[in-house]
Amino acid sequence: MVADAPVYVTGMAWTTALGDSLGSVWDRLSAGRTGFALVPHPGSLRNSLAATVPSCPAELPAGERLVRMAAVAVRRALADAGINPANPGLLMILGTSLGDYLEGGDRPRPALSGWTDVVARELHAARAPVSISTACSSGSDAILVGAEFIRAGRASACVCVGADVLTLSKRQAHSALGTMSPTTLRAFDIRHDGTLLGEGAAALVLEPTDRGRIPHARLRGAGSANDAAGMASPAREGWGARLAIERSLADAHITAEEIGLINAHGSGTPLNDETERDAFRALFPGPARPMVFATKGNFGHSLGATGAIEAIATILAMNTGQVPPVANLGQPDPKFPLPLPVGRKAPCDAHFGLSLTLGFGGFDTSLIFEVAR
Repeated sequence: MVADAPVYVTGMAWTTALGDSLGSVWDRLSAGRTGFALVPHPGSLRNSLAATVPSCPAELPAGERLVRMAAVAVRRALADAGINPANPGLLMILGTSLGDYLEGGDRPRPALSGWTDVVARELHAARAPVSISTACSSGSDAILVGAEFIRAGRASACVCVGADVLTLSKRQAHSALGTMSPTTLRAFDIRHDGTLLGEGAAALVLEPTDRGRIPHARLRGAGSANDAAGMASPAREGWGARLAIERSLADAHITAEEIGLINAHGSGTPLNDETERDAFRALFPGPARPMVFATKGNFGHSLGATGAIEAIATILAMNTGQVPPVANLGQPDPKFPLPLPVGRKAPCDAHFGLSLTLGFGGFDTSLIFEVAR
């Protein structure tokens, strides 16, 4: 659907555990820096490491922090695109996994979408926002949905946001589920033993025209699937991820051989890493072998924000011609079928890059971006 008419990325911004500006965060990411630190928790956890956003005061309530991070990213992305937040043709599409919804004990909870209305009011948006919640694919799905609004002529621009906040309940839940690493996050390493949580927000502005500006990229294709294999486990052999990728390739009207770069979900849990490994083996058998990287070892697994953060990282890698090293990757899985940047950044001349997210509940989303070469 997306490929039949151009959809350009004209603005981007993020707020992350490594900082807020595109350039400085990218430099830290390329140098292999991570945003993890010991974060106190009143309960017993498998690991006290987490990646928090330093520019957002930790003493604020979780709901206020979520709104603040999202609003910062939206303002900067719109400024990057040269669009007024009050533009009547602008539509805000905001995604989160659970935000602060699980906090507050037995008190009545507002609707999960309530935070999106607060962001829209703070920015004086002319239109009511669209709320997305598809677990860890929320940020990616916000971009997919935004592209469909543009294609349908329902908006002259969409600012597509993924945001999530670190909370006590999320850390406790991942510790209890056994998905939290007791050591550190090592995606695609034979020592991988789980993920570590983070937080942040990212916003991408989509438009049907570049307005004479040089866009960051073109969103060439998008695809999604739900494997419904389990609440916390992906489908074996990666068929849900494969279906999402295949749909994005068909949408982009390109072949798998044309993909030069993949930003993998790379959560560091053995099941997710093996799911992606199997999907990549099936879809990219060679001789063309795209480079694969992953950024959760730097930013933490930021849940509903991760898809939007990783979309920006994919675009920056292609535009700078450099792929950041996979953090903590020292002993790559010998069965992993594609090249990985180990220890240092690697050159990249990709024209098409793919960003993949795999969410709890089986939500799988694939986005394909194109840059000029």
